[in-house]
Amino acid sequence: MSRRLDRARAALVVIDVQEKLARHIHEMPAVQLNIERMARGARALGVPIVATEQYPQGIGSTVAGVADAVKQGAEFDPIQKMTFSCQDCEEFRAALGLADQILLCGIEAHVCVYQTGLDLLDAGLSVHLVTDATSSRDPRNRQVAIDRLSSEGAKLTSTEMALFELTRSAGTDEFRMISRLVK
Repeated sequence: MSRRLDRARAALVVIDVQEKLARHIHEMPAVQLNIERMARGARALGVPIVATEQYPQGIGSTVAGVADAVKQGAEFDPIQKMTFSCQDCEEFRAALGLADQILLCGIEAHVCVYQTGLDLLDAGLSVHLVTDATSSRDPRNRQVAIDRLSSEGAKLTSTEMALFELTRSAGTDEFRMISRLVK
């Protein structure tokens, strides 16, 4: 079994990038840009995307730029949840389909991203935490979540690293598109 990301086996999970929370997140402009890059790259490479919203009535909708990057066609239909771990939501588990390599990003790193990552690992899936597309209000909480997920078996990656790993080779239209995205 290959340790490399394989677009036929992967799914991108974008967790809870919502308006009322996003404005308080450490380095949010850079994090949002990387989430948008991940989503556009995943779409271009045919990698399925699953987005979630935690209690949208209270925390608001997904940030407009992220919703635009994530949506397939004309619609954006995030999975709404009340649980911290996305894995506790039946609709989320069904949306992952057969993907066994999960690219994980979003907010907050130490709550919903962390708990989802642990549960995905417990389910036997390969978790790839996109560290530059994941944050928390407090950078210390972000770092603890990254450290803990890594020690539990998640693989750490970055937006550019993951997108080029999924692309696999230069000289293609996909490569040129991904290159433009990360510049």
